Amino acid sequence: MNIITEILEIIFPTTCIICGDLNKNALCKKCETELESKLVYKMEKYKNKNFETHIYIANYKGQIRNKILNYKFHSKPYMYKTFAKITIKSQKIYEILKTYDIITEIPIHKKRKNKRGYDQSQLIAREIGRNVEGLEYKQILQKTKNIVPQSSLNKKQRKQNIKDAYKIQTKEKLLGKRIILFDDIYTTGSTANECAKELKQAGVKEVLILSLAK
Repeated sequence: MNIITEILEIIFPTTCIICGDLNKNALCKKCETELESKLVYKMEKYKNKNFETHIYIANYKGQIRNKILNYKFHSKPYMYKTFAKITIKSQKIYEILKTYDIITEIPIHKKRKNKRGYDQSQLIAREIGRNVEGLEYKQILQKTKNIVPQSSLNKKQRKQNIKDAYKIQTKEKLLGKRIILFDDIYTTGSTANECAKELKQAGVKEVLILSLAK
């Protein structure tokens, strides 16, 4: 821990994201047990999309939904460590993730990132990459259109809204790679499918969508 981090920890000490008590891990044992009871760790397979597999940690409701919304929209970037931690806590999920080459995120537009101060999915994806053996984090995609928020549209509108909104920005060799594409919330899958399409066109062999909630 460097001097700046130490000073920030004194001024803004880390607290449990559930109960608010001081806790350096951002999640106390009592709340961790409570949170884990709401996790489902489900995996779904697809044959008619640009990605093969989707893994999600929880259903998008109740306390999980509230905490994700707090993380995204209420200036609580420190929560990323807790979300990364619970994502890879399942040994089964961890073993699956470590068979992939790269983890990257479905990015937000730079204007939204500048306004918010952080990209919520990028923080979690990078932390997962740091903590899964053999998995490397890379920033691959760029959102080139600041589109209408998908949450305000129906399924048909979402598909059209997201068309050509993402482009490959990296020069890294992607041919034959197996990639994990992280997004915080999976709804209809339109955004994930569009991003996976770009990755497949760049030569990626297989895409796994990983999300906190569905």
